Amino acid sequence: MLHWLGRSHDTLKPSERRVLNSALSGEILARDVNAAISAETSLGDRLADAIARVGGSWGFIIAFFAFLFLWVTANTIILVGGAFDPYPFIFLNLVLSMIAAVQAPIIMMSQNRAAARDRLDASHDYEINLKAEIEILALHEKLDAMRHEDTRRLEDLLLRMGERLEVVESRLPDRRQASTLGGA
Repeated sequence: MLHWLGRSHDTLKPSERRVLNSALSGEILARDVNAAISAETSLGDRLADAIARVGGSWGFIIAFFAFLFLWVTANTIILVGGAFDPYPFIFLNLVLSMIAAVQAPIIMMSQNRAAARDRLDASHDYEINLKAEIEILALHEKLDAMRHEDTRRLEDLLLRMGERLEVVESRLPDRRQASTLGGA
C-alpha cells in the first residue's frame, strides 16, 4: 500500500501512517471530533463561547441599541436637571470602552478555539478522504486481479474447447470423401 501514497514508510506523516494502519487492519477511522473537543473544554472556554454567541447575535445588538436609547433618553429628556451622565455621556463612553475591552479578547478566545476546531476537523476529513482513496485503490486492484484471473480462465477454456473441437473434427470423415461417397 505504500506505493499508493508515493512515498516510503519513513517519510509518511504520523496521520498518514495511522490511516494506512487502519486501512490494513480494517478498523474504522471516523470519530466524533466535536465530542472529543467538548470533553476537553474548560469552564472558561464554554463561558467564552457563550459570550461570543450572545455578543454576536441580533438579539444582543437590538437589546444594546435599546439600552443606549434608554440611557440617552434618560440623561437628556427625563433627568434634565439631575442627569447622572449629562451630554456628552462620558460615563457611557467609559462603560462602552470597558465592555469592548473585556468583550473583544473573550470573542477572540472563542474564535481561536473555533479555528483550532476547524483545523482538527480539516485534519480528520483529510484522514477519512485518504483512507477512502486507499480503500478505493485496493478495490480497483482486487477488481483488476479478478478480471485478469477471469480472462486467464476464459483463455484456458477457449484453448481446451479448441483442442476438443480439433479432436471432434479429426474423427469426422473428410468432407471431400463424404461428398464423393454421397454423390456416387
